[in-house]
Amino acid sequence: MSSAALLAMQPDPSEDSLNSSAGIPRQRAALRSVPASGKPGDGGLDDPLRLGRAMRLRLLAAVQALLADPSIAGQSDVARLAAVVLYAKSRAPKGAKNDNQTSIWVAELGRWMGVGESTVNRRVLVPLRASDGLHTKEKRNAKGRPTGLECLVMPLWNARKSGGAAHPLALSKAELATLLRLCEALFGPGWTPEDKEPTPPGLLAGRTGKGAATDRLGLLLMVLNTRASGWLQLCGGSVKAKEGRGAATLARLLGCSPSGARKVLARLTEAGVVARDHRDTATRMRGKGRVMLLPVARAYGRTPASVEAVSGLGTVFSQRPAGAVGDHAPAAAAGALGASGIGGAEEAGDAAVQERPDGAELHADHASVVTPVVPPQLSGGFSGEGRGGEGRRPGRACVREDQAVDGESAVAGSGSLVAGADPLRGEKPTKSPVDEQEQAGTIAAGARAGARLTVVGGRKTQQQGRPELPADLDLRVALAPVSWLWRGLNRWQQDRVVEAAKVELAQLRNVLEWSGQAPSALAARLTSRLEETGGEALVTRPFGWITRRGLVRRPSCSDVRCDDGVRLDTGADCDNCANILHSRRAWRVRIAAEVDQELPGLEQDARYREIEARMRRHAEAEAAGLVARQAEAREREAQAAVERERAAAEAAARQAVACQECGRERSAGLCEACGHRRQVEVLIGEAGLLAAAWSADLTDPVAVAAVVAEVRTAIEDAIAAAWAQFQEITDPAALEAAGPNAVEDAAAYNAVLTAESAAAEYRHEALVMLGRSEEAQAEARKAYATELAKPWFQALPDSDDAQRAATGAAAKAQTRTAEHLLAVRLEQLHIQARPAPVRGAAWSRRLPELAARQLDGEALEVTA
Repeated sequence: MSSAALLAMQPDPSEDSLNSSAGIPRQRAALRSVPASGKPGDGGLDDPLRLGRAMRLRLLAAVQALLADPSIAGQSDVARLAAVVLYAKSRAPKGAKNDNQTSIWVAELGRWMGVGESTVNRRVLVPLRASDGLHTKEKRNAKGRPTGLECLVMPLWNARKSGGAAHPLALSKAELATLLRLCEALFGPGWTPEDKEPTPPGLLAGRTGKGAATDRLGLLLMVLNTRASGWLQLCGGSVKAKEGRGAATLARLLGCSPSGARKVLARLTEAGVVARDHRDTATRMRGKGRVMLLPVARAYGRTPASVEAVSGLGTVFSQRPAGAVGDHAPAAAAGALGASGIGGAEEAGDAAVQERPDGAELHADHASVVTPVVPPQLSGGFSGEGRGGEGRRPGRACVREDQAVDGESAVAGSGSLVAGADPLRGEKPTKSPVDEQEQAGTIAAGARAGARLTVVGGRKTQQQGRPELPADLDLRVALAPVSWLWRGLNRWQQDRVVEAAKVELAQLRNVLEWSGQAPSALAARLTSRLEETGGEALVTRPFGWITRRGLVRRPSCSDVRCDDGVRLDTGADCDNCANILHSRRAWRVRIAAEVDQELPGLEQDARYREIEARMRRHAEAEAAGLVARQAEAREREAQAAVERERAAAEAAARQAVACQECGRERSAGLCEACGHRRQVEVLIGEAGLLAAAWSADLTDPVAVAAVVAEVRTAIEDAIAAAWAQFQEITDPAALEAAGPNAVEDAAAYNAVLTAESAAAEYRHEALVMLGRSEEAQAEARKAYATELAKPWFQALPDSDDAQRAATGAAAKAQTRTAEHLLAVRLEQLHIQARPAPVRGAAWSRRLPELAARQLDGEALEVTA
């Protein structure tokens, strides 16, 4: 059976359920999405842009997870697009060593993105290698010549090694092939291989130069967020009128500003892949803004005219002109897209979001479906004209008000158009017909939008929650199993659920070896809790169930990685729980043996009760030991707190000590100005040695001292000049108002900055002069010759690449030699500057001197 026949057997993508991305088998999604032939936009079943809903959401989750990886996020658009292309061209794992890798030329990768080789090397390979987002290896043939570049996208490798098959990046072979065919159809460079059918270029293949990568990435994300109708799912909320809702949606997808997204959208419109318009309203004013992906619409056989006809049939909510003042359509009228702009129900003609008119004022939401009120047309405007032909007043104010208002009454039939739907001043019916019509209209609108109704008792208005999950990708993945329960929560409850989910995600990130597993681990926890309950339909209180049972961790032991006896990081059984169970079983066996030895001949029931009593006493003893250990831990923590307080007190006492040099109070023994002066002296001495290392004879102390003195004079003059310049541009009164020691501290700090700059200049000068020495030149010549002698440069030693590599190697060798010579000479100068150690005289010379001295007693006797 061909792939076209398999595609024909599948239902329309718009009929898939909301959770089809998680419920449809991956094989079915692959059969619906991997094309065999055809060109993009031809409307055939094999069109690469004709994706099933499950496959589209699967690819969208994978691309978003790749772009949200810390190593990819924050990079330029050309680097992010390169990561997507290399990810799509990666080989599916089959147990080989080159799994998850792809081989490509740098020039070919540049053709994919519409840039040159230098841009790929400078803005793609270098930053992705630096962020550990991409590992590359040059592939060579048997002769040592490069034949390509082996690339490994690290987020994919980490996902397959740590996240498992449940990770969004772990696509199967068929899914990777579908993503690659989609990229080829959108912006592939096109190929003409030998003995094979040619691959036509993509829609944006001719777009090159500045902004080409941004346009390609934006088109890919927009296609993955577009339903089978071809209309892009627009984001909700307030947007700037200058950019428009389409630009705001694209800005959220690309992570850029709305003004930048507006430029991208304009270029895509000019390229003929995007169409923008506003739906016409009954008042001929501007209505909903819409963005159509023309290739997607053509792939499904929906031309722009047909889609316009479908979307214009019977809108549920009335359109209001720009500039009108009053109510707006409620938030639910914006469609299933919600605030995030991603992941709604797959519908053909209602993808655009109704935007607020430009001049309309904010107002509270009211019922959106009402019976139109048409007042009677009065000819002259007199008060009697509305009461019939005779123009008389009724006999009393309550006449006919006690009659039933129904379809059979003459009053109901002869009144206005709303007489049967609006109660008068008298007895109000038990249930207003207007309320019934509003409820019926709401039910019809909810049925058309695929929404679930919320039962509200007591005729009290309930604050409706957001229909879609949060825009954060981690929260969307984590709360996906309870998406149906999420719609039953109000906004306050949804905010509390988001806070609880963020707390659990933070705890999981601290526990798991790879923090990216946290959303999938939390989603697995919610799934297992739902299986225990029996499904979402059996949850009567969604908020309490999610916050107190679904999200919370249930440890079976003291290990923070344990959840219901399963390790969170590995998914295997918890070893600590197994050890506890084994220990309890061992204790039970031991206690049973003791009972049999001490009390032989007991009946079975008495033996069981005795064993249970001893086990209970043993558990109480273990609990008491645990309490004692916890008390000891708290005591140790208290002692540590006391030690920290003591250390803080000692630090405060040290801070209170005056400066040893100038006597300034509370300077911790050395004030800031004195510390800067010491630092200046050290820098001046180091600068003098750096100058003497290349300009003086190291064996002549006098010459070295002269150079050092000259450098000291130059630096001191520079410090004085810098301080004079600082005083010229600074207000002395403001400096003195800063504190009594502000002038002194500023002068000392200015001296440090000047001395540091001078020392750096002297070091650079020393390296330059030592690099011109014979030793450095010899090393540079050797490195130059060695680089040209390498096998891949022997064929063309005079080529630009060979000369560039040899020159670089010679420069590096010269720099290393200069640094080595400078270090050796500085060490020699430091040794010469050290004072010679004073050696004590030998005892043979000291004893006669000591023997000739008189003792204290002998001196007194001589004096007497």
